[in-house]
Amino acid sequence: MTAHLSLTDFLKSRPAVLKRGPIAIILVEDDAVVTETLRHHAQVGFRHILALSPSPVPLPEDLAQCVTCLHWNTRRPHAHQDAVNAILAAVPAGTWLYYCYNAEFLFFPFSETRSIGELLAFHAEERRQAMLTYVVDLYSPDLSRDPNAVSLTDAMFDRAGYFALGRKGPEGPLERQLDFHGGLRWRFEEHIPTASRRIDRIALFRAAPDLRIGADRRFNIPEYNTYSCPWHHNLTAAIASFRAAKALATNPGSREAIGSFRWRNSEPFQWRAQQLMELGLIEPGQWF
Repeated sequence: MTAHLSLTDFLKSRPAVLKRGPIAIILVEDDAVVTETLRHHAQVGFRHILALSPSPVPLPEDLAQCVTCLHWNTRRPHAHQDAVNAILAAVPAGTWLYYCYNAEFLFFPFSETRSIGELLAFHAEERRQAMLTYVVDLYSPDLSRDPNAVSLTDAMFDRAGYFALGRKGPEGPLERQLDFHGGLRWRFEEHIPTASRRIDRIALFRAAPDLRIGADRRFNIPEYNTYSCPWHHNLTAAIASFRAAKALATNPGSREAIGSFRWRNSEPFQWRAQQLMELGLIEPGQWF
């Protein structure tokens, strides 16, 4: 696109690309592997991608038809909240949506051979309206070479150190809701605000009347925040993300204190969902 249309004006025009999902919303915060992020999500099968950014994103020819670049201030706190809620209000009920940031990559069971459409069709058959995704932190093994901690060629992640705590509401524990922790947000928690330490994100969800997402990434309909249905385990997915590593490696308050992200449980990331399944970081549920 030559003009950088605002998200608000785009939604007012009722574009045809919003009539059918699944639709990916990618918030572009900086210039780290933006094209690679967009291409990855196009390849897993999203019907259309909305790239939200403060300035225009140059698109290669192969992405021009499936990506719409829109102006949005992604650098303000909780930039996802108003964007996702505006899009929720603009798409037909039942539309599958997904959101992430640049330098984040969605992986789901069998994603090497199956599409996001197949995944969501099965999930919907199980009467699920949302899917839990875990944010698995990626990082470069050499911060002197990669000062922003991003390396696609030899990314690493933590193969262990993940845990869940019961989520409490005003009246006690919440049914089938947990707060998940691990990765860089756990190992370097002294540099991470408490509200940002969770690695659970309901990143895949179906539009519904009056559905809204909050600043804490939880939805106002409690069932959307659950990890599974009451009768058996459901599918889960993961977002392999350099976002925490970028922040820790570049923010003045943490960059001088961190010489390396590598530790005894670091493992090279193979860019395969099978690796995450073998470690139990994503679950196929009843999908075989």
